[in-house]
Amino acid sequence: MTEQDGPFSVRALTKVLVLLIPVGLILGAVRILLLGAPVWVPLEYRMPGFPPDRYGFSTADRIRWSAVDIEFLLGDYELSFFDDYTLPSGEPMHNARELSHMEDVKRLVDGSEMALYGVLGVVLLALGLLARLAGTDQVLAVLQAGARATGFVAVGLALGLLVAFGALFVGFHQLFFEPGTWVFYYSDTFIRLYPERFWRDSFVLAVVITGLLAGLLYWLAGVAEKRRRARRG
Repeated sequence: MTEQDGPFSVRALTKVLVLLIPVGLILGAVRILLLGAPVWVPLEYRMPGFPPDRYGFSTADRIRWSAVDIEFLLGDYELSFFDDYTLPSGEPMHNARELSHMEDVKRLVDGSEMALYGVLGVVLLALGLLARLAGTDQVLAVLQAGARATGFVAVGLALGLLVAFGALFVGFHQLFFEPGTWVFYYSDTFIRLYPERFWRDSFVLAVVITGLLAGLLYWLAGVAEKRRRARRG
């Protein structure tokens, strides 16, 4: 079978994979970040310099209430989940605007999970087809190329966070949420739990995880390539 047999070519598959691998690794990093939230969010609140809540939440309060949000986002719940949670003042944990945004965030979280599975499925199918057309060496080369591309993306994102976090944060919300639905008062529970410092550190952590995944993929593909050369040599 040649590179141009059938509806696919090695060149086309290579381009698709180099584009999709960074998407898959970024989505994977986001999923890891979400699943690890019960561990890293409490650590985040205890980080030196993390801004205190001017309205009275202690660190323990923040850990308690954020755990409720995390459970909602990762579980199979409706908004009625929050009906059982009220603040010591007797007010609901989240007001109507916050609940609406939480619903939007959950929809995005669930969508990102489905997108991750979809991208991984396409990547695996494309890699299998590429292996059939061009062999394992080409697959390993594409994996390394995809890992390098992801590394470049991660570096670009890191620079963007360093020089223009505010613009990236606003752009992200404008892309995924309706205008005005993600803006809250400082006295709202959502801002008291998740000030700007929280989101900046979360974005940084996602970029770091993305870079680590890219490095791991590049290393594993390189190890496999060296072993194949050793067996042939």
